[in-house]
Amino acid sequence: MPIDPETVLPFLIQALMVWFMSLRIATFNVENLMSRFDFSGYRNNLNQDRSLALYDIKDEDQYKMLEAARAVAHTDDNRQLTALALAATHADIACLQEVDNLDALNAFEYGYLYKMVGRGYRHKYLTPGNDGRGIDVAVMLREQTRDGQDIVFERMTSHAHVTFADFDLYNDALKVLGIEPHSRIFRRDCLEIDLTVGGKPLTVYNVHFKSMGGARNGLDGREASMPIRFAEARAVRRIVSERFEGRPENKRWLICGDLNDYRERILISGDELSGYAFKPVREETSCLDVFLDDGFAANAGDRLPEMERWTLYHSRGPQERHLCQLDYILMSPAIVRHNAKAVPEIVRNGQPFRTLFPKGQEVERYPRTGWDRPKASDHCPVTIKLDIL
Repeated sequence: MPIDPETVLPFLIQALMVWFMSLRIATFNVENLMSRFDFSGYRNNLNQDRSLALYDIKDEDQYKMLEAARAVAHTDDNRQLTALALAATHADIACLQEVDNLDALNAFEYGYLYKMVGRGYRHKYLTPGNDGRGIDVAVMLREQTRDGQDIVFERMTSHAHVTFADFDLYNDALKVLGIEPHSRIFRRDCLEIDLTVGGKPLTVYNVHFKSMGGARNGLDGREASMPIRFAEARAVRRIVSERFEGRPENKRWLICGDLNDYRERILISGDELSGYAFKPVREETSCLDVFLDDGFAANAGDRLPEMERWTLYHSRGPQERHLCQLDYILMSPAIVRHNAKAVPEIVRNGQPFRTLFPKGQEVERYPRTGWDRPKASDHCPVTIKLDIL
């Protein structure tokens, strides 16, 4: 019997779509997406905005009034830029850090992001973590990938409750920091989201590790806080391994988020008159070693040239400046095997003008971006297109 092409063609197209099904996933630290005012700067100068320090403020009531006015005045421009940067990732799944709560995320998505991407992210997931400022990790999902495959939420698991003692991760280095064995490991959370994408299972872990902070105990901020990030990394690895019964290399999973650490950075020297120099250097240790040294996971950013992996510009004045990668998409070996040519993209158009770019990497900033602020965030979003086979 002859085959009718018009009958067979739709089935062939559907089969090819399933076989070549792909999704885009992004991670982005959106920097203090808050729904409340922070008035702690009245009693703690370290939390006080620099613009208010210019004024002679008589009392706490006046401070609160001025701080509220300042925050509202800055928010609209900042969030337009945040939305532009997130929209530029074209992500089907967006892992976000520094989100106050679901109300704040819904207001941001409806009032800003929706105007740029339309129907967008109807499903959002967040649980309260351990951060003292109340900033949490969140995940936003489209209902379908750009290829038309359904993204189905299966379950969400928080690991914010896990302690150092629970995972036998307590040590002397943590004791020196004043941490108790029954303290919680994660500074925020390790939020585990189980999905099916086009009928295929995928697990996403969204994390935001301990920040570096300032120098203490005779060590710089990175070294002083390193024991906590190592514990967080070991805890995430254990969670992944136990989730997949000791065979995580055969499963589809991704670890996304702000790990607040780097294995390399780009030191910046010079000035505008003499010219800037950019020198890449390697670090002896990093919490990333827990994931990468033995191939447990692969850093998507390592597929970019060494000078193009950075997601944050750090500066404490001309004597301390560098570019580094703090934001990661770590891929399981199973995902790596089917995505040998997948290369991430880093959206830098929302960076403030004070950020120093290596030659040839300059980008056109979004409208109304300032020297230091407004800006999309101090971090850059990272996105990658992956085949899910």
